[in-house]
Amino acid sequence: MAEGAAEAPAESGGGGDSGASAPERGVAPIKPQYLTTKEQFHEFLEARGQEKPSQETEARDPGGNDLVEPEAKRIRLEDGQTGEAAEPGEQPQAQKRARGQNKGRPHMKPTRYDNNRLCPSLVQESAAKCFFGDRCRFLHDVGRYLETKPSDLGPRCVLFETFGRCPYGVTCRFAGAHLGPDGQNLVREEWVQAPPVRNGLDKALQQLLRKRKVRFERAEQALRQLSRDRVPGPSPAAAVPEVTGAESAPGQDGGDTQQALPGPDAGALPSGSVWTRGPLTDEDVVRLRPCEKRKLDIHGKLYLAPLTTCGNLPFRRICKRFGADVTCGEMAVCTNLLQGQTSEWALLRRHQCEDVFGVQLEGAFPDTMTKCAELLNRTIEVDFVDINVGCPIDLVYKKGGGCALMNRSAKFQQIVRGMNQVLDVPLTVKIRTGVQERVNLAHRLLPELRDWGAALVTLHGRSREQRYTKLADWQYIEQCVTAASPMPLFGNGDILSYEDANRAMQTGVAGIMIARGALLKPWLFTEIKEQRHWDISSSERLAILQDFTRYGLEHWGSDTQGVEKTRRFLLEWLSFLCRYVPVGLLERLPQRINERPPYYLGRDYLETLMASQKAADWIRISEMLLGPVPPNFVFLPKHKANAYK
Repeated sequence: MAEGAAEAPAESGGGGDSGASAPERGVAPIKPQYLTTKEQFHEFLEARGQEKPSQETEARDPGGNDLVEPEAKRIRLEDGQTGEAAEPGEQPQAQKRARGQNKGRPHMKPTRYDNNRLCPSLVQESAAKCFFGDRCRFLHDVGRYLETKPSDLGPRCVLFETFGRCPYGVTCRFAGAHLGPDGQNLVREEWVQAPPVRNGLDKALQQLLRKRKVRFERAEQALRQLSRDRVPGPSPAAAVPEVTGAESAPGQDGGDTQQALPGPDAGALPSGSVWTRGPLTDEDVVRLRPCEKRKLDIHGKLYLAPLTTCGNLPFRRICKRFGADVTCGEMAVCTNLLQGQTSEWALLRRHQCEDVFGVQLEGAFPDTMTKCAELLNRTIEVDFVDINVGCPIDLVYKKGGGCALMNRSAKFQQIVRGMNQVLDVPLTVKIRTGVQERVNLAHRLLPELRDWGAALVTLHGRSREQRYTKLADWQYIEQCVTAASPMPLFGNGDILSYEDANRAMQTGVAGIMIARGALLKPWLFTEIKEQRHWDISSSERLAILQDFTRYGLEHWGSDTQGVEKTRRFLLEWLSFLCRYVPVGLLERLPQRINERPPYYLGRDYLETLMASQKAADWIRISEMLLGPVPPNFVFLPKHKANAYK
């Protein structure tokens, strides 16, 4: 189950004006000498930030309100009262419906990348001319492009220093580090190396997927077997997988000649009911039995949860440095993968430092999930595949995926059994306690998941309805350990210190998964392994952000689009990091995950700046790392309006 962003009222950043008053319930206990008021806090930051760029004022409205916060979230509807930010003509009911629905977030693709953009044929220094010729909408005049290109952001290029060559050439925002006197792109042959990232999408396979010319022999065989077994369900038709609309998978179009997936049996049997002859392979002669599958031995290890938006490859590299043992890619929608969408396949990419790595799939139908599992089994390198059965958002739930599968036992069984038959790696599942708050389902599903072939299950101790309004129920997780035995069960929820981790392990779980705790402080893995509280300094935290920026430029690119994407994900992460309270400022250890920090002044200016919950201050931190923001830049943090998936 993918994790995304928190929605609990205590984490919205509202309130906290208590100053030096007595600690309140749900408020982190900070030493009185550090407490302050909201006005004094921002006055202190403004006094030390006179040199901030003028672009920051563009993110405000004439009334002084911070527009980087969605309108619906600035209206605090507590106890049925409308906040002071309400517009005179708006209806209170409409405002209430808008809360939590991310209404203020723009959904259009930025067009500024296409203005005065250099043709890719020139960027890549291709020997051939532009494929589109006179119809090309990009620039072919390098001199004209350089006249309008913004100034470099720094004298050093991360890609050039790391790999010996920057593929972005003159479009790089650090191009001065690798451009010769005549504008040519320099290459250090002795440093040239391939990027240490695997699981990319092959262009030939992408074309086959888009043209629906890929066969899924093992998946179709597994689906036929499931259909013959007559899996119990509400009706006989429910046991037969159907392919309709957007959920239909490549390879269903009978009018095209289909091709088998690349792999050991690329010349294997074609789809259909007629089995033809062909060359035998080892897999045809001796197929792996379930007991001979690769084993997933992660007992007692620290598992970084698949975090939507924030759990990208650069963030996972940060967590690996601090001791995360197991990592998992962000939630990927199986239908998008089967359609060959580049953006969805990017979620599967794996860095060489991720020694135990898995991917998480989301889907609602056995045919698409099984075929996607076969596709990934042949094309990428993973140690396990996880099924998302915990996503609470309506976009997924109303289509029958995520948490909805917990109430669709027939489809759930077909998905697990079908995927397990076509995978050569272990299959894991991530679930919640249930859909409704007081109706737990996990203890009934765990024995069935064990019989269906799941190698491991992770249980998040909350229901879909509950979201993040209450603490995770670890007592129920302890009961589920017995129900799942001998299948290993991992626990997830509210782990922010090594004491929390120790209490979680006492429930008998095989290991713990860490989600929000890693977002608030990625050095949590080190604290757990060394059994200590780390009073990390602001300069050390800034160094972590510098490493993330460098990893981001390596991953997303060093041109304008790559820099802005790196900044965007950095800001999303800063919206979580601001909720961390340094150990030296706390009256009581440890900080609890449901305690919001009040306004306080840190031990230095940078520590205070990192505690700000204003997006304008997060942007100021990003400017320390990536230079000034572009004109008209507006950041709306996703987690302020979305729930964790």
